[in-house]
Amino acid sequence: MKRKSKLTIAITTAGLVLVGAAAVYAQDKYALTSPSGIAFSVVSSARTDEVLKVIVANPTMIEAYKAGIPNNGQPFPDGSRIVKLQWKPKKSTEAPFVVDVPDVFTQAFVIEKDSKRFPQSGGWGYALFNYEAASDNFTADPSPSDCGHTCHVAVKAKDHIFHPYQKR
Repeated sequence: MKRKSKLTIAITTAGLVLVGAAAVYAQDKYALTSPSGIAFSVVSSARTDEVLKVIVANPTMIEAYKAGIPNNGQPFPDGSRIVKLQWKPKKSTEAPFVVDVPDVFTQAFVIEKDSKRFPQSGGWGYALFNYEAASDNFTADPSPSDCGHTCHVAVKAKDHIFHPYQKR
């Protein structure tokens, strides 16, 4: 399967999370599985001055989180994947209160655990895909400006993962 197709599936899945139109598994209201069996669950969200972020992960990583990883000192297992989806925010013109909502989708940052493929970076591989709204295409960023392993060394004690799994 082409990378663009995998990324499209991940983004579509995350979009379904955001609107709440998805099937639930393992009694987790923030998890979903596509008809083809591809599953992701919301891990967390974040906000900077420039970007709104939703962080989703695959079932392998979610099960590891639920088992206490990384707080129990164990590393995430190979096959773990976490994706950070980013939008430029805009002020809602409809809400009766001040709230930022997603405007233009900008990037998908993918991290995959595979100790054999990525031994030099704690077992994690990093990829950044930039989205261009005008062409409706993703392009792989050859030199990610969104930090990659260099940035994630700061949380080496948490197996290089910033976001904790948010309790439901």
